[in-house]
Amino acid sequence: MSQNARGALTALLAFAIYATHDVVVKTLGAHYSAFQIVFFSVLFGFPMAMVMLIRDVNPGTLRPVHPWWTLARTAAAVTTGISAFYAFSVLPLAQTYAILFSAPLLVTVFSIPILGEKVRLRRWIAVIVGLCGVLVVLRPGGTELGFGHLAALVAAITSATASVIVRKIGREERSVVLLLYPMLAQFLVMGASLPFVYEPMPVAHLGLSAAMAAMAFLAAALMIEAYRHGEAVIVAPMQYSQILWATVYGMLFFAEVPDLSTLVGAGIVVGSGLYIVLRESRMRASENTPVLRTRSRFETGTFPRVGVLLRLKKAGPEDRRTRRREH
Repeated sequence: MSQNARGALTALLAFAIYATHDVVVKTLGAHYSAFQIVFFSVLFGFPMAMVMLIRDVNPGTLRPVHPWWTLARTAAAVTTGISAFYAFSVLPLAQTYAILFSAPLLVTVFSIPILGEKVRLRRWIAVIVGLCGVLVVLRPGGTELGFGHLAALVAAITSATASVIVRKIGREERSVVLLLYPMLAQFLVMGASLPFVYEPMPVAHLGLSAAMAAMAFLAAALMIEAYRHGEAVIVAPMQYSQILWATVYGMLFFAEVPDLSTLVGAGIVVGSGLYIVLRESRMRASENTPVLRTRSRFETGTFPRVGVLLRLKKAGPEDRRTRRREH
């Protein structure tokens, strides 16, 4: 089996686990506030993240080199987490993913003011077409839009913002800073809100919360392996397989059958995202490759992003190559 095939298959497995994670989010969302779900996700995920931290052998402190950018990225990650978890709780899975998949398109847009990226006409057309796909999913005027749709849109925007900021400051900030700040912020913010929303959780639901953290840990570990073995242009598009899992899981567990508008809109968004990924990799159309770099899961602050975890790996030849792709 080739290295790219191995990377692709590993990524497919990782995204299947991520999709299963979101099924648990939706299941718990029927009983508890998104604030409570996020809190326990961080609580159970924190020990596993600490295991990752022992790989950081670079000396230094927890004081960020770019405090304002770090604050902005942390706020964006916290907002993404609560917004995405709420969207999964109240919207059909496939519809939520279709909206969240606009985040890579928005990364391309936000890279202009933040990274100084130059976006040419073809990529602008791809972005506009993809965002039109989101409108097809939402059907403004043809369906009743609620807070769930707004939350999914906010999650896409803030996830894109966090991703671009990491690419701006990632070379200079310690991995431990990039890893800890969003998780600590989620823990503190969600913990402060818990007295107002808390509902007692039976052991079975606490077990599901722990399972969520374990799945996030396992999926992140698999994504690290995927990017170590496969090229980014092969691994990154595997994220779109989640729409297939969302469709299957939605029908099996929640009696959700995606309507034609959701499927067509998702197809447009995915097609636009794939075009940008392929163009950036083959045509060298982007100096910063804003969509390609270790693109995987939208950052929720409940577990570290894959790009940060990759930096914590010991610097072998393959890891140095991966790090160059990340930067």
